[in-house]
Parts: sequence; structure tokens; C-alpha cells
Amino acid sequence: MSRFTDPLTGADAIGDPTAPELDAGQFGGSGADAQARDGDSVNKTGTTTVGISTEEGVVVATDMRASLGGRFVSNKSVQKVEQIHPTGVLTLVGSVGGAQSFIRTLRSEVDLYEVRKGEPISMHALATLAGNFARGGPWFAINPILGGVDGEGSHVYSIDPAGGVMKDDYTVTGSGMQLAHGAIEGEYDREMSLDDARDLAVRAVEAASERDTGSGNGVYVATVTGDGVEIENFDETEDAYAQR
Repeated sequence: MSRFTDPLTGADAIGDPTAPELDAGQFGGSGADAQARDGDSVNKTGTTTVGISTEEGVVVATDMRASLGGRFVSNKSVQKVEQIHPTGVLTLVGSVGGAQSFIRTLRSEVDLYEVRKGEPISMHALATLAGNFARGGPWFAINPILGGVDGEGSHVYSIDPAGGVMKDDYTVTGSGMQLAHGAIEGEYDREMSLDDARDLAVRAVEAASERDTGSGNGVYVATVTGDGVEIENFDETEDAYAQR
């Protein structure tokens, strides 16, 4: 490339005396490269988030740790599950800023739908909306769980960064997902009680926190039924088990 070649288009700019003489290195590569460079300064949740559905309702449990670049614990009390619907919650996974913005946007759309239609949006429609936003919006590196209850029953969805929406009886996202999945596999039963589902979700987060450096510092537990949402936080996971 000559000093008169446009680094953006590759066109010969020698005939244009106003063309800039730029070094391609000034542009720092692609947007993906820029995100990679900024990765160490962006708060990320690391995370283990678990969603379990039963006939009685849904339980969502998450750890409470945020980190910088995966090496430094920047916050030990992050609330990674928030209510976004009268009977629905969404987890915060990935870059903290992106996930928080995603939650605020979805919550606004849920409120707007209810004002327009006079009734809450269904979980299936909300999951579809979340997938569309994830695919077309500015948020990157998010992989939340949507859990909720509507007239058709209990629902748990995982939403991937490309906008894919997958419904399951239970799902896990985040850096501790393999460890948490191992704790749930073989123990889950669709007919289990809500208390048993709560204990299983807490055990899954606890198992991931033992080995995954991106997860830890306690647990948030959201219990969702047709009556509403209850969210609790516990600095010690053993305190989060259902009171029987």
C-alpha cells in the first residue's frame, strides 16, 4: 500500500490532493478487536444463573459476583435477577451495562404492552420480544434467562447473544453453567414442589461457586407464581434453602 492509498477503501488517492495520508494501524482493527481491547475494563458478571420450572411456578437463582476482565472481583453484591413483568423475571448475564440496559428496555416494553392491551404480555411473546431485541439491538455478550408464569403455565427460556430463544424445563447460563448443569441433571422432576426446585437451584449455584472463579459471594433467589414475584438475597448459600 502506498502512502497515497486510502486505508479504508483501498483506492488509489494520488489524484486527490485532499485525501488524508493515514496509517491503517490508526484504526485499531475491527469493532470486535475494540471490544476485546476494552474487555479488561468492562464489568462482567461471570455468573451462574439457573432457572427451573415446576407445576407450581418458577425458581431462578443466581450468584452475586461481578469481575473486571475475569481476574478481579469488582463487586460482591450484584443483583442478577430482576422483575420485569407482574409474574416474570430476567437474569443479568454478560457485560453489566449491556444487561442492565436490556432489562430496562424490556421492562418498558412490558409496561407499554399492558397499557395498550389492558393485560400482561404472555411469556411466549415476551421471550420472542427479548430474542428480537438481543439480535437487533446494541447489547453484546448477554445470555439471560427469562422465567415466568402466565395462563398457560410455568415457563423458562434462555436467550442467546444472537437472539436465539429456547424453552426448557430448566436451563443454566453463565461461566459456571457446566458445573450447575451437573448438579441439576438426574435430580430434576417436573412434578417436584416449588421448595424442592428452590433447593435444587441453590445447590446448582453453590456447586458452580466452588470451582468457577466468575461465580460466588452468595445467592439471589426469585420465586415466581401466578400471584407474583418474590426476590431474596443471601450472603451464605446455606441460608437460602427453603424453610420447611
